[in-house]
Amino acid sequence: MSAKDEKSDSISVTHPSYEPGKVTRDRILRKLDWHLLPFVSLLYLLAYLDRTNVGNAKIAGLTTDLRLTGLQFNLCSAMFFIPYCLLDIPCNMAIKYFRPSRWIPSIMFCWGVVMMSMAFVKNFAGLMATRLLLGATEAGLLPGVAFYLCLWYPRDAQAQRLGIFISASSMSAGAFGGLLAYAIEKMDGIGGLAGWSWIFILEGLVTIVVAISAFVIMQDYPETAGFLTEEEREWLVQTIKQDTVGSSKALKRKFLLEALRDPHAYMFAAMDFFVIVPLFAYALFLPTIIVGLGYSSLHAQLLTIPPNICGSLVTILIGAVSDRVGMRGPFILCGACVTLTGYTILLCTEKPIVGYIGTLLAASGIFQASLCILAWTSGNAGGDIKRGAMIAIMTGLGNSGAIASSFIYRAQDSPRYRPGHATNIGCCCMVVILSIVCMVEFARLNRVKRAQCAGERIFPEDQSRYEEFAELGDKSPLYKYTL
Repeated sequence: MSAKDEKSDSISVTHPSYEPGKVTRDRILRKLDWHLLPFVSLLYLLAYLDRTNVGNAKIAGLTTDLRLTGLQFNLCSAMFFIPYCLLDIPCNMAIKYFRPSRWIPSIMFCWGVVMMSMAFVKNFAGLMATRLLLGATEAGLLPGVAFYLCLWYPRDAQAQRLGIFISASSMSAGAFGGLLAYAIEKMDGIGGLAGWSWIFILEGLVTIVVAISAFVIMQDYPETAGFLTEEEREWLVQTIKQDTVGSSKALKRKFLLEALRDPHAYMFAAMDFFVIVPLFAYALFLPTIIVGLGYSSLHAQLLTIPPNICGSLVTILIGAVSDRVGMRGPFILCGACVTLTGYTILLCTEKPIVGYIGTLLAASGIFQASLCILAWTSGNAGGDIKRGAMIAIMTGLGNSGAIASSFIYRAQDSPRYRPGHATNIGCCCMVVILSIVCMVEFARLNRVKRAQCAGERIFPEDQSRYEEFAELGDKSPLYKYTL
């Protein structure tokens, strides 16, 4: 099928038995958007909010009340990511085994309970323990929901949708989280609890309520989608089959092993690591950075809102453009350069307003780079199980960068935090290099596949050969890698 036909609004080209105009690509994608995106975006908004609200609690008095000294707060921040990284692959395999509509709400309910318990910790050990539990219960959400969305959308529609999903993180980290923290902090003293305790209680309670509703609301797979008509379900299943050139959906151990042995998984993971370091440092320490620019703690909670809104809007826009041009690498490259510029400004300037502009630039580049790496990983993994495993490897190893990011903004570097900014600049330089390496590698592999197809007279539009290459996944000569 040609690119022109694939983009055609009418599906009569690929399904001539359907009445032209009755079932269209745009109509079905809009249905998916309305039924899937708002709810999964809410899930990740709550997850990211629960993960990063410790940064808001810090400047609301948590470190003083728990008598944390030195690097103790940084250690507590890092503890979250140890089980979070280790459990990503098992969690993504569990989605296929238990079904998304059961697995995702279950882990969400558990982390909501853990989040509420954080309000009652009395010391460093208690905070460490709850952060470990939070990382273990939340481990499956980011790779799980990303994997879940990629099971519903063709590859040339994934980045925009993942952009909406990822943008929920930046909205919660600052725009929503900062506003909530600003309001909740004023509850200090109610019920004998500090303001930071109420941040954990109320946000954990909302997570539990949404988790219970998710058991009813979430759909599992396109084949069982209740909101689609029979013809729409048939079109969507067939379109995804064509998009993945019939790659196997079977739950087989060999596909997991293929992902573990694929060097591309570790290329993406390395790139993600160097994106995650500045991304999570930004999410955790943006209030601290803004205070270091000379603003008060209360004003800092509000000033986290514009950078995160800016990052969210740019992420959604870049996702749409990336889908339209069918490329990921160039947008990662550009995003890394924009973020590098932002952190360079923060490193060099002494003026608060100029430094604040630097935070806007950092958000504009880093969130969209994270989105494109996720979409790139999904788009270059054939077969459901390998795709789920590749996403989990990328997020699991990549998120270990968050452990490093927990230590780059140290109290002794206040108020300018130059070592932290310099570390983020170095990470952005690595992302630039790795994105170029990946683009060159996938272009080379596509040339090899084109030569193989020409030499063996294999035609991409010949669906009768899909089954012949189904077990090969992205190694199939019919499978084209995204650049």
